[in-house]
Amino acid sequence: MKKTGTIIILLAIVVLFTGAMYWLWSKNSEDPIVYTTESPTTETIVKKTVATGSITPKEEVLIKPNISGIIEEIYVEAGDIIKSGDLIAKVKVVPNVNSLNSAKNSINGAKTSVETARLALESQRNIYQRQKGLFEKGVISANEFDQAQLSFDQAQQRYNQEKVGLQGAQQTFEIVKTGTTRGMGASANTEIRATVSGMVLDVPVKTGNQVIESNNFNDGTTIATIADVDKMIFEGKVDESEVGKISENLPLEITVGAIENKKFDAVLDYIAPKGVSENGAIQFEIKGTLAKKDTTFIRAGLSANASIILEKAESVLAIKEALVQYDSKTKKPFVEIAIGEQEFERRDVELGVSDGLNVEVKSGISKEDKIKVWNQLKAPPSFGGQG
Repeated sequence: MKKTGTIIILLAIVVLFTGAMYWLWSKNSEDPIVYTTESPTTETIVKKTVATGSITPKEEVLIKPNISGIIEEIYVEAGDIIKSGDLIAKVKVVPNVNSLNSAKNSINGAKTSVETARLALESQRNIYQRQKGLFEKGVISANEFDQAQLSFDQAQQRYNQEKVGLQGAQQTFEIVKTGTTRGMGASANTEIRATVSGMVLDVPVKTGNQVIESNNFNDGTTIATIADVDKMIFEGKVDESEVGKISENLPLEITVGAIENKKFDAVLDYIAPKGVSENGAIQFEIKGTLAKKDTTFIRAGLSANASIILEKAESVLAIKEALVQYDSKTKKPFVEIAIGEQEFERRDVELGVSDGLNVEVKSGISKEDKIKVWNQLKAPPSFGGQG
C-alpha cells in the first residue's frame, strides 16, 4: 500500500510539473504587442451633408390656349430658342352649338335694335325739318326749335350706338365660329404665341389633338413649356436629422450624374418650412441657384447631388479620427505621442472641423509628433535558431 501511494504522489507531482512547464512555455511563446505610429498631415477638411434631387429651370412657363379647339399646326419643337411673341401653334376652333346659337340671337336682337333706332331717327329728322322751317318763318320760339334739334341729335346718337352693338355682335359670332375676326391680327385667339423668351423644353401636344382653353374652372391644356435655361436651380430634399444643420446662403457643390468630373457652384436660397413624409421619414425641400459663370449646358431634369458645405478649414493640421481617444470621465479628447521605443505619453488636444475621417487639431501636438495607432500588431515571428 505504501508503495502504491508513493507512486500516485509521484505521478501527481510529474503531472503538475508538466502542466506548469507547458503554461510557462505558452506564456513565453506569445508574441509581444507592437504599436505603429502616424504623423499629422496638412489637409483641407470640409464638413458637409448631401442632398439628392435634380436640376430644373428657375422659371418654367406653361403656354395654354385662350380658346378650345383642335391643334391645326405646330411651329416649334423641343430645343428651339424663341422670343416673346413668336408663334407657337395655331388652333382650329370647333364652335359650341349653344354659344353659336346665342351669338346668332345676339345678332338678330342687335339688328332689331338698329332698325328701331333708324325708324326713331327718321321720325326725329322729319320733326326737326318741320320745326326748322317754322322757326325760320318766326312761327315758333327758339326754345321749341332747340328741343327739336336735341331730340334729333339724341336719336342720331342712339342709332350710331346700336350700329356699333350690331358690329360687336357680328364680331362675337365670328370669334365663336372661327376663333378670330377681321382686325384682330396677332391677337387672334387661334394663334398661340410665346409669352416669354427662352428655350422650348417640351411640346406635349401634336397636330390634331384637342385642347381646352384656360379659364377659372380649368387649368387648360399645355401646348408648350418654355424656360430660360441660363437660370437653373437645384431642387432636392434633406432628412429631418440634417435640416437643423443647414441655413440659407450656404455654398453648394453640385454634381450631375450625366456630366462626369464636373462640379457646379450654387448657393442655398430656400429651405421648406414644412416637411413631407416619404417612406416613413420626414423630408424637407431645398433649392439652390446655380452660378451663372459656368457655361456648361445642363439639361433640365437631370438627377444631381448637392453637397451642402457646413464648415470648411483649409490647409490645417489634421489627424485621422481613429487616432483620437476620449477620457472616460471628462470626455475630453487626447492622443498618445511616442517618446521612445514603444513608449508613449498622453497629450490633450483641441479639435476643430471633422469630416468623419480626418479631424482638425488646433492645439496639443505638432507636425513632427508620432501618434500611437490603436490597432495592435503582432511582432513578426523570429527565425534563425531562436527558440
